[in-house]
Amino acid sequence: MQLSLVGLNHRTAPIEVRERLHFAEKDLPAALHALRERPGVNEALIFSTCNRVEVLARLEDEIKALPLVSDFLAATRRVARGSFEPLLYHHSQREAIRHVFRVASSLDSMVVGEPQVLGQVKAAYATARAVGSLGGILDEVLTRSFAVAKKVRAETGIATTAVSVSYAAVELARKIFGDLEGRNVFVIGAGKMSELAARHLLHSGAQAIFVANRTYARAQELAQAWGGKAIQYDDLLKHISQADIILSSTGAPHYIIKKEHGQRFLAERRNRPMFFIDIAVPRDIDPALNELDNIFVYDIDDLEQVIAANRRERAREAVRAEEIIEREVDRFLTRLKTLELGPTLVALQEKLHGIRKHELERARWRNLTPEQQAVVEEMTRSLVNKILHMPLTQMKRLPQEPDGLKFIEFLRRTFQLKD
Repeated sequence: MQLSLVGLNHRTAPIEVRERLHFAEKDLPAALHALRERPGVNEALIFSTCNRVEVLARLEDEIKALPLVSDFLAATRRVARGSFEPLLYHHSQREAIRHVFRVASSLDSMVVGEPQVLGQVKAAYATARAVGSLGGILDEVLTRSFAVAKKVRAETGIATTAVSVSYAAVELARKIFGDLEGRNVFVIGAGKMSELAARHLLHSGAQAIFVANRTYARAQELAQAWGGKAIQYDDLLKHISQADIILSSTGAPHYIIKKEHGQRFLAERRNRPMFFIDIAVPRDIDPALNELDNIFVYDIDDLEQVIAANRRERAREAVRAEEIIEREVDRFLTRLKTLELGPTLVALQEKLHGIRKHELERARWRNLTPEQQAVVEEMTRSLVNKILHMPLTQMKRLPQEPDGLKFIEFLRRTFQLKD
């Protein structure tokens, strides 16, 4: 048995290469069928996202994984091998299992700890199962990777801190208000980052009530999507005091909210706190508002500082996660060796007893009397069993040996035992 993973990702290949090799979801079933039809491929899975294209396969021992996958990608993606082959990495056996566990646990992601990758791995697994390209050892590897990913998230803080501007804004809002349930949000400008931050705030329990944008139609579009109300851009100062959280990302060349505006807002709110998230460059919110009690202003640099601190924290947690991965790989390999050993022991016994019976037939033992046949049968069976006794005793210890799987594979090749 040969477990191999061949692929490229955001660290080894630029986007222009990754996008040429990318498999759309609708193309995966046909691609998996084509891969399984190649000689020596017993199981296969294709994992394709914006950041990686990887092929995981269980191959016959004599098959060379790297040229097989290179040829497959070149043929199915209609791309010259020379344009991507030097960028491929190849992991086999233990390292292939370890890589799958790390990918599912988001340790190999562009943003360590991001939650989307596990869902993507599960989707690739479901597709492979549906087309019948999984059903043996690879199935075991993938299902175990899901449990490992869950364990990593449960036992480390790898995903508990914000490492994007939009999530950092939510994290800071929670520190100021505690529970965000029912908090009112005012979005000024329809920039992508402020839109993402608003979505995260909504998912955390806040409610968007106002959206203002220089293009009123765009404000109406977002307000409708969020169940809020569009405000004419020139009227935004009349309504801001009704919001607890203000997200601003416009292209204005000067401050649109100044300290004197903040003083008026606090009076109208009876001094209830306000949180301004200024994602604009140049800034929309006068930093002098921070001088007012119960007004908190964070600009893009403040958010980046939060993100940088959180990334350092995630890096520390990633070290703990890597330790979990190593333990789980060892545990899985022991299980895998046990799964492989049982059929190998049975196959070896059947093989040698098959040779014994073949040689008896060649010796025309049927010409003996029934009593003589019984004696010869018992003698030869006992002889083979005694020859097998010591090797079988030693083989039963292989699951505890670091290179046990290699020895099992060696035995299967030596005695030409079938899977």
